[in-house]
Amino acid sequence: MQDLEQKTVLITGGSKGIGFGIAESLLAAGMRVAITSRSQEAADEAASKLQKIGKGEVIGIAADVRNLESQENAVSKLIDQWGQLDVVIANAGIGHFASIENLTSEQWQETIDTNLTGVFYSIKAGLEGLKSTKGYFITISSLAGTNFFANGSAYNASKFGVTGFSQAVMLDLRKYGIKVSTIMPGSVATYFNDHQPSEADAWKIQIEDLGQMVVDLLRMNPRTLPSKIEVRPTMPPNA
Repeated sequence: MQDLEQKTVLITGGSKGIGFGIAESLLAAGMRVAITSRSQEAADEAASKLQKIGKGEVIGIAADVRNLESQENAVSKLIDQWGQLDVVIANAGIGHFASIENLTSEQWQETIDTNLTGVFYSIKAGLEGLKSTKGYFITISSLAGTNFFANGSAYNASKFGVTGFSQAVMLDLRKYGIKVSTIMPGSVATYFNDHQPSEADAWKIQIEDLGQMVVDLLRMNPRTLPSKIEVRPTMPPNA
């Protein structure tokens, strides 16, 4: 089993939701965690909450995944702080859901820029650091990355893209000893798309479940690679 103590990770969109849950689990495992948000205030507030876990170290960084230079700066800050980059988790994402008749070009562009191009920028910014450590690149896709639905044209396009991109990158980078996995959750109890989690979400995947999954991936023997993982609630209400 791989030891995670003192290893470093950059988590995009880590100030809430899935990214925050993953950060909690990795800190509890003793990792050094940098979370990003477009707002420094949000990044600092989340880092302060995470620091109370008390085992690993955490910093908050303002960064926009839609900008390559911003992602490169985030990686540089992490390496300046801790000297190495072991894991990049491309988690930041948004959702605009509307019929193609009503979906605006601005909503389309923001979805693709954040959910797909942002993943590309994340690995481009972190690649040399991951080569140095034979690290791990994890993307957060979605079941919407293989299952299409009405009003989902922009979101489906972005997540289908992330799924395919991740699998191709996995083939590109394994010669360097870099592992690549994509996690594809179904319904998760988060603040995504302005949702407010409540007791009614108890049937959904919880953020700590995905955090534990990431810990398990990172601890797995390097000879084995779960490259694409679909995750569903065990018992949805309409089952």
